[in-house]
Amino acid sequence: MPAISDRFIVQLENNYETFSQSSTPVDYIIVLGGWHTPNDALPATSRLQTSSLQRLVEALRIYKLHPEAKIITSGHHSTDKVSNAQKMKQSLMLLGVPEQKIITENFPKDTEEEAALISPRVQGTNVVLITNASHMPRAMNYFQRQGVNPIAAPTGFWVKNINSVKGWRYYVPNSAKLQQTTVAWHESLGLFVQWVKGLFEL
Repeated sequence: MPAISDRFIVQLENNYETFSQSSTPVDYIIVLGGWHTPNDALPATSRLQTSSLQRLVEALRIYKLHPEAKIITSGHHSTDKVSNAQKMKQSLMLLGVPEQKIITENFPKDTEEEAALISPRVQGTNVVLITNASHMPRAMNYFQRQGVNPIAAPTGFWVKNINSVKGWRYYVPNSAKLQQTTVAWHESLGLFVQWVKGLFEL
């Protein structure tokens, strides 16, 4: 049911405002890893999974606002010889970002590893962190535990306006909302696991 699924995921997505523009220069734009499909017949941009494409667009938007920044792409890929970080770099270059402005972290397998590997490079700098809105709370926690306090730049919102006028279809079961609810459960479970692990780190 959209009315239930939307209320569930919006609790995750509404923790951080969207990025507008930093009052000070941005040193790094971090784009967390996603997924792509190996297929040499397609351009890099067409191989990206939806969440990766959403993050790519947001990275490009913020880079246009802050061309002084370098972009850090991240993520491995278990079924392709090319990492997701490299595929995102290729996509950004196709869209006009100079190669020397892009740094790749090719080995992290999850958000915790991304934070651990990227944080030493960006300590003490002005950093923007891009990931999907539902994933942002967990991602921010990991970076903050590494001593980095990024500016959140959430993207890929499932629910774009919870208070908009709803038609009758909104109150009818919708199979697409199953995926949305799955994402919400995944992130909620991830936050719980993160909290439990934090207890043992004290």
